[in-house]
Amino acid sequence: MDKTMLKKIRRRNINRLRRESRVKLVIAILLIFALIMGAGVRVIYLNVNKGTEYKKEVLSQQSYVNKVIHYKRGDIVDRNGNTLAKSTKVYDLILEPKQVIEADENRQAADKDADASKKATAAALKKVFGISEKTFYSILSKKPNSMYYPMKKYTSIQRKIVEEFNKLADEDSDITGVWFEEKYIRTYPYSEVASTVLGFCSSDGNGLGGIESWYNSSLNGVNGKSFGYYDSNLNLIEKVKEAKNGNKIVSTIDINVQGVLEKKMKKFQKDTGSKNMGVILMNPQNGEIYAMADYPSYNLNDPRNLSVKFSKSKIAKMSSKKKGEELQKLWRNFCISDAYEPGSTFKPVTVAASLDEGVTYDGKHYRCDGGQKIGPTYIKCVAYSNGGHGDIDPCKALMKSCNDVMMHMAADLGATRFAKYVRSFGFGSKTGIDLPGEAEGGIFSKEKLHQVELATSSFGQGQTVTMIQLASAFSAVINGGNYYQPHVVKEINSESGAVVSSNDNTLVKRVVSEDASKLIRKYLEKTVEDDEGTASPARVKGYVIGGKTGTAEKWPRNEGKYLVSFAGFTPTDKPELMIYVVIDEPHVSDQAHSTYATEFASEVLKDVLPMLGIYKQTGKSDSAKKITLPSTKKGNQLLEVPKGGFSSSTYKVAKSKKNNG
Repeated sequence: MDKTMLKKIRRRNINRLRRESRVKLVIAILLIFALIMGAGVRVIYLNVNKGTEYKKEVLSQQSYVNKVIHYKRGDIVDRNGNTLAKSTKVYDLILEPKQVIEADENRQAADKDADASKKATAAALKKVFGISEKTFYSILSKKPNSMYYPMKKYTSIQRKIVEEFNKLADEDSDITGVWFEEKYIRTYPYSEVASTVLGFCSSDGNGLGGIESWYNSSLNGVNGKSFGYYDSNLNLIEKVKEAKNGNKIVSTIDINVQGVLEKKMKKFQKDTGSKNMGVILMNPQNGEIYAMADYPSYNLNDPRNLSVKFSKSKIAKMSSKKKGEELQKLWRNFCISDAYEPGSTFKPVTVAASLDEGVTYDGKHYRCDGGQKIGPTYIKCVAYSNGGHGDIDPCKALMKSCNDVMMHMAADLGATRFAKYVRSFGFGSKTGIDLPGEAEGGIFSKEKLHQVELATSSFGQGQTVTMIQLASAFSAVINGGNYYQPHVVKEINSESGAVVSSNDNTLVKRVVSEDASKLIRKYLEKTVEDDEGTASPARVKGYVIGGKTGTAEKWPRNEGKYLVSFAGFTPTDKPELMIYVVIDEPHVSDQAHSTYATEFASEVLKDVLPMLGIYKQTGKSDSAKKITLPSTKKGNQLLEVPKGGFSSSTYKVAKSKKNNG
């Protein structure tokens, strides 16, 4: 063969080999693809048809851990750092029946005591918690695959009990399948004190009422989580996301002042009693509330216990609906949620507005002849039965609580200006206090302030207010004319102590001039410190007190039901403390005596002023002498003793006299 032929033969052989190689490669690829497809189909088949079975088998080889790490709700403290509400760590008992059963199965496979774990665990549970063996074995029988079985009767366990059980478990490795889930419960060290201000928490840890509710989002934190599993060698494969604890609330409340106030309220209710009662103590210079209380209070650690109001037999007869209604009443904060006609404690607002507008002035003379006839309506002054107060100026109009002068002032102001000041002083709208459930009260618009409505509104009848509204307005009258937003919280701190936010003592507006406020302070000082004033029972030895009484007849009229009150302050040159006392329907036959409120205010101020660092002023007048008439809850009247004492004739007059100021 020549060379050319050999080359052709060689080329054909190479091409044939190449074709064969390509065929083999394609076949190999097809086989690999078929194997992959087959494996994929098998995986899908197993996952669909055998997945649950295999998952169970895998899970049986591993013990999974997936626990919630509960955050700690922030504390609430008073202005001095005393703890008012705190979250205490406790534990719930959790059983893992599956772990106990498997531990014994493993022992049986190793030819060991097949029931060692059951016996040891049952004995430990019985010793520490008193759980019977019958109960324990019943759980294992009913829930053999459970890895989380809460023991409902064994919750909120204290740490010392947990440590007692853990000590037994450390000493005996056969004890297994028991652990303790951490959680927090809310506790209140002072129990009933400041209950409606603080509020309490529901079973899920959220605030219900008071500071607990208003600042719920700040007090709450964020739960963490621990998740992972124990492998076959009992090595924990775990990841932890730590919980973020809640913030601390620093309140304006002074718990010692609050405690004194509530103690005296209880005594008053025991000795005299009333339908409702509320007291506010606040700093008129910035709106901080030192104490706020109504009666009765309730136990914050047992808020659904009605025994503070009703006997056990009466509670037993109540329907669930009735119990719910009574609990709502018990939890209601009278100081911010109830509106009423304030009576004469409103008069300083009328006088301040008139001074500010220049329609009256210090020393201006008015004539009180016992009342005014406005259209067909005759509106009486408190001195109607004596023919009126006669010639009287703005100072004595407040001292003697003259309705007639108030009506003159309101008429001179006119409906438009009067309505403007009423609204400016915060009446008819919420103050914005940082507590839930605040009411707005009800006031007349200028269009509705006809002559009669204007006249009666001037001395606190016809319009309704809340205690916090009047306390805030009164503070503005006496502090130089500045209206501050009332508040019960000073600041919010993080867990580390950093200030998250603070209340900057919000100055809302100026309502009257400093000059008008200064005159009002002088008038109100005379109302207490002068023997002619209606509020002399509010005197406190060593202090100069200013204030105004109130006696408001309730609807329907002529039924003898009254709300009596007193708004006071000290010192009178630059007030540091304002007190407002409201007693709704004293439990006496003759309710129209503001003396109940002034007497009570004097008793409170005497004790709390030194506690707040407000000390006696040298050379000031002694407290007024009083007399207690016979009978405690039927006609008991507290009256000032005239100089020289009571004669037989003045006693009779005093006994029947109504202090309507």
